[in-house]
Amino acid sequence: METASEMKALFIVVNAGFAEEVIEMTRAAGAMGATIFSARGEGAHHEMFMGISVDTEKELILCVTEKAAAEKAMEAIREKAGIKTPAHSVCFMMPVEKVVGIRVPEPAAVSSPPGDAGR
Repeated sequence: METASEMKALFIVVNAGFAEEVIEMTRAAGAMGATIFSARGEGAHHEMFMGISVDTEKELILCVTEKAAAEKAMEAIREKAGIKTPAHSVCFMMPVEKVVGIRVPEPAAVSSPPGDAGR
C-alpha cells in the first residue's frame, strides 16, 4: 500500500454521452486514466410520466491523479464542460490517503549541488 499524500480523487458527474470528452480534458491536464460509471440524476425538478419516475441519465467519472493535474482538470472542466454547457458537469475533489493498484508518483528526489557527489 502506497501513501498518496499529494493524490486527489476527482468525482465528475456529466450528462450521458459526455464522459469521453471530459476524460480527454483530464488526460490533457496530466491524469493517466479514469473509470466511468452509469448513473441516474434526480434534481429539484423531479418528473413523473404516467406514474413512472423520469430520471436524467448521467455518467460518473472517477479519476485518481496528482494534485496539480486534478486542479488543472477541474479548471478545464469548469471552462469547457461546466454546468452551463450541454455536458452539465459537476466536479468535486477529495484527498486520497492511500492507494493500491495504480502507480503513485515518486516524491521529488533531493539532489545535491554539483561537486558534492560522494560526500
